Amino acid sequence: MCNLAVYYNNGEGTEKNLEKAFYWFQKAAENVSEIAMFYLAKCYEDGKGTKKNLEKSFYWYQKAVENGNETAIFNLAICYINGKGTEKNLKKALYWYQKAAENGNIGAMFNLAICYINGEGIERNLEKALYWFQKAAENGNIDAMFNLAICYKNGKGIEKNIEKALYWYQKAAENGDEKAMFNLAICYINGEGTKKNLEKAFYWFQKAAENGYQTAMLNSAICYENGEGTGKNLEKAFYWYQNAAEVGVKEAMFKLAVCYEVGKGTAKNLEKAFYWYKKATENGNETATLNLAICYNNGVGTEKNLEKAFYWFQKAAENGDKNAMCNLAIRYENGEGTEKNLEKAFYWHQNAAENDNEYAMFNLAICYRDGEGTEKNLGKSFYWCQKAAEKDHVKAIFNLALHYENGEGTEKNLEKAFYWYQKAAENDDEYAMFNLSKYYKDGEGTEKNLEKAFYWCQKAAENG
Repeated sequence: MCNLAVYYNNGEGTEKNLEKAFYWFQKAAENVSEIAMFYLAKCYEDGKGTKKNLEKSFYWYQKAVENGNETAIFNLAICYINGKGTEKNLKKALYWYQKAAENGNIGAMFNLAICYINGEGIERNLEKALYWFQKAAENGNIDAMFNLAICYKNGKGIEKNIEKALYWYQKAAENGDEKAMFNLAICYINGEGTKKNLEKAFYWFQKAAENGYQTAMLNSAICYENGEGTGKNLEKAFYWYQNAAEVGVKEAMFKLAVCYEVGKGTAKNLEKAFYWYKKATENGNETATLNLAICYNNGVGTEKNLEKAFYWFQKAAENGDKNAMCNLAIRYENGEGTEKNLEKAFYWHQNAAENDNEYAMFNLAICYRDGEGTEKNLGKSFYWCQKAAEKDHVKAIFNLALHYENGEGTEKNLEKAFYWYQKAAENDDEYAMFNLSKYYKDGEGTEKNLEKAFYWCQKAAENG
């Protein structure tokens, strides 16, 4: 009877007929055929040849096990762990996984390892998890190979061993596991467990990307953009950024927006740039938030909207973006997209300056110099002007010279004033050129030199 059912089930020697297959499996099961009991349970589980009925499926898996069918043991465990046709029972699931694993069922070995690593139905035991991952991996279970690699990489249940992690990543990758392909690429790019090899890293990023692994798509794009492990190819970089962005990788959304904004690997398209900056921002990419604000501020790919620009500058600033902090301060200073508020402008200039933004350092110096949004304090003005000048902010360099020239916030020092005027002049500041000319003419802070005085006077005149 069971053999007849198999003929109908597979369409061997007759037309495939799942209803007749079910009928004969049922007949054979009722005549105590443990194989038929297993197949009957499958019919009820999958709704093949009969209506789906998980309770009956569970019943027949149980009967098959009771009558010695070893394959059904694994299926019975799955019923218990997922509550299929019976109440969920992790202890019983574990019991039957153990039985099936001991009988050589590879899937059960892997699932038993998962139970031990997560503490499902039993106390967490990393050593036993490792044991069963190893058994399953050695028997060809690809998921177990990947998990075994993770155990070795992180030292879970065994001493950390990067070389063995690499070995099992490689095995899993060669068997088509895209997660392992990605992790193998990371090993090659960082030189973990092997010599650093950008070509092999690229190869495995590409393989993982082609197999649909989303993060690998982003990494493949980066490799093409920077020419790492492969020839630089901006069109292919764009292709993979686009693929990754369309499946929800927020970093790729940002990169794709940049490609459209500057015409990198594709035609320049500001509307699409704006679209992807917005998508990236909505998906939590904090870098894109500043760019979205700039789009609204300048009308790039969308209508100019200072209120929306202000909103996104504020969001980016609150997320810790120092450039956004500086921009937000300027919005408060000028009343752009919000009411003018010098105290808030000062607050954000200060935040940005403390986060190493040289433009904010200079603006903070001006706030202290003029008493805007805070009390006037020439000492602090000098301090922040010097900080900005040391970071090559040209206006700060010129203003630092003025501080030394006039003794504002520091002792008067014409030699230092001369030094900073010279720095500013060399950076094309025409006011500094004129003042430098005077210093050479009068011999202040340096030796008198009329040729140099003339030279810098001429440069200042040529620069307007």
